[in-house]
Amino acid sequence: MGERLVELTREPIDGERVRAFIGGDPALGGIVTFEGVTRSERDSVHGDLVRLEYEAYETMARRQLEQLADEAFRRWKCGKIAIVHRIGPVKPAEASVIIAVACGHRAEAFEACRWLIDTLKKDVPIWKKDVFADGFVRWVEPNQNIRPLASSKET
Repeated sequence: MGERLVELTREPIDGERVRAFIGGDPALGGIVTFEGVTRSERDSVHGDLVRLEYEAYETMARRQLEQLADEAFRRWKCGKIAIVHRIGPVKPAEASVIIAVACGHRAEAFEACRWLIDTLKKDVPIWKKDVFADGFVRWVEPNQNIRPLASSKET
């Protein structure tokens, strides 16, 4: 298998570090990077989105991210994979996740990168909630087998 960088971090993601890790191998001609950034939103009742807050079952999440990387290496013969996900508060315009894949060819890199983000969002125990200007909190896209959907006012 190839090289991997898999991290959960409470600090802003260093995109340059991820790109430096993924690049540099002349045999890997297809490099695809996905960066998920918090969008600004405005709710008609609760006002502006102030931040997203990510929580994770960190031990399990890290293990599952490693397993996803292993599967992508096998399926697409990737040379390098980076998966870095934020935990904690993430303001609008900040990255919450960066996935980068380097393969011999672009088609494999695109397929692997898309599969990684789609599978991460569906299967990995990382949850997010929206926090609005008036303090309203709403869980978003929870894995319903692990955490029930809840909405509340943050105190």
